[in-house]
Amino acid sequence: MPIQAQRTPDERFRNLPGWPFAPRYVEDLPGFDGLRMHYVDEGPRDAAVTFLCIHGTPSWAYLYRKMIPVFAGSGHRVVAMDLFGFGRSDKPVDDQVYRYHFHRCSIRAFIERLDLRNICLVGQDWGGILGLSLVMDMTERFTRLFLMNTSLPHGEEPTPGFARWRAENRSRPDNPVGSWIRSRTPVLSDAEEAAYDAPFPDMSYKGGVRRFPELIMRPENGVLSESAREGLETSLAARRFLSEDWRGESFMAIGMQDVVITPQRMQALRQVIRGCGEACEVPDAGHYVPEWGEPVARAGLATFGLLAPR
Repeated sequence: MPIQAQRTPDERFRNLPGWPFAPRYVEDLPGFDGLRMHYVDEGPRDAAVTFLCIHGTPSWAYLYRKMIPVFAGSGHRVVAMDLFGFGRSDKPVDDQVYRYHFHRCSIRAFIERLDLRNICLVGQDWGGILGLSLVMDMTERFTRLFLMNTSLPHGEEPTPGFARWRAENRSRPDNPVGSWIRSRTPVLSDAEEAAYDAPFPDMSYKGGVRRFPELIMRPENGVLSESAREGLETSLAARRFLSEDWRGESFMAIGMQDVVITPQRMQALRQVIRGCGEACEVPDAGHYVPEWGEPVARAGLATFGLLAPR
């Protein structure tokens, strides 16, 4: 049975600052009948390397607008997707649809549908939590990791910043997304703040925003909820794979002002990933590191030996 969903009107995405990219869609993902997923696809289709950019909450592919031109400008293909519930992708109206494996399976289906190969996963927040969990299942497709303020939760106690964020999100079912992101990213302009609000005409479109904090595999008062337990086994398996069996290259950039996924938590993740070198610390950045995009993108490309000369 098709999932009931809403679609944000196209006019809300007109003339967004720094966003000249043509929208593309897939509507035939197996298991997601009737849902349309949006993505942008820049750079040469036959490039040797594909940078797959996956956002977290409550952002969308717009988060990567400063990095996409750098990756594509070095001759690589760049695919930046919108998870269901975010951006220009369809938004199921039932909050309970948004579960860990709903999102994880949709990303996997998307990768297979586009037949993406030699993938560099570019993940921030849930983009890393979900993306990293897929590497062990699709080892023939992933060759590099480009990580920014993300995690692979394993049932550990939450940081105080995360606990506040979860409580704040619960208290505001109509969370003002743009101002929420800007409060943690003071470099944003008024127009950029509005661009983060664009996907959500009203609170009925914000089921994904409401649900993501409830899915993270961290306890509350010492107890993991049912929704939080769902992804725990998968996340633990991903940690084991990345620690013991990962053979690809890795780059990590850390927003040093983040209180949700702190620098200490990022360093702990770095220790998990086999062969991950010293992190690139971004002193002024908070949770949304891609907003400091061009120098971070260039640093990652240089680490991989994929930066084209200027």
